[in-house]
Parts: sequence; structure tokens; C-alpha cells
Amino acid sequence: MDIEHIAFQVSDPVAAAEWYALHLGLRIVWSGGPPGNGRFVADSSGHVMIELYHNPAAPVPDYRSMDPVLLHLAMETDDVPATRTRLIAAGATAEGDITHGPTGDVIAVVRDPWGFPLQLCRRARPMI
Repeated sequence: MDIEHIAFQVSDPVAAAEWYALHLGLRIVWSGGPPGNGRFVADSSGHVMIELYHNPAAPVPDYRSMDPVLLHLAMETDDVPATRTRLIAAGATAEGDITHGPTGDVIAVVRDPWGFPLQLCRRARPMI
């Protein structure tokens, strides 16, 4: 079996999906209507999707107060510092500094405009 998607309850799935498409290079592949206004966004591989939705029957988690160690979305990038700077200019907020791991990985965390943690990473060696 392969992973199709992971879903996140967010306050404004329409705006979040548009921000992810514009600033993370994801593409919106499916859009639903009210009340959930769900959006599926896919990465460039075409094999991984994220569902962003708002179900009024459940609270939106307070992502801003969560430690990114508990939950984050990791995105590959060739240039962590430049991507971090670009996302901050687009409304993200920095979460700590850029780190360089002992294996040569470069990692930074930012929060999207709604507080969800995004880990930016350049792996010294691909994980898979």
C-alpha cells in the first residue's frame, strides 16, 4: 500500500491551499464546497497529497502552540536559507534557527500564516 494523503483540519482551507500552491509549489488537484471547503494539494511527484479542510463538527487544533517536534510537514528544498527567507516574506514566521546536522542535513522550521509548522530540509543523502 502507498500513502495517498494526510489531512489537516484548518480554519481556512481555501486560503491555505492557495498559499501552499503559490509559495510551496504544490498544486490544487481537487476542491470541495461548503461547509468543509476541502482542498487536496499535491506535490510535484504526483504521488503525495495533503488534504486541507474545515469540519465544523471538530475544533481546529491550535497548531501555533504545538511544538514542531510533535507535528510538522517536511518539505524538500535545495536551498534552505533562501526558501526560509522567501516564505517569511510571504507571511510565514521563523521557528528557531537553521540547523546543520552531523550527517550534513540542513533543517529549518517556519510556520505558515495559520501557525502550522513546516520543516524545510535539504538532506545530505536522500532518505528513500
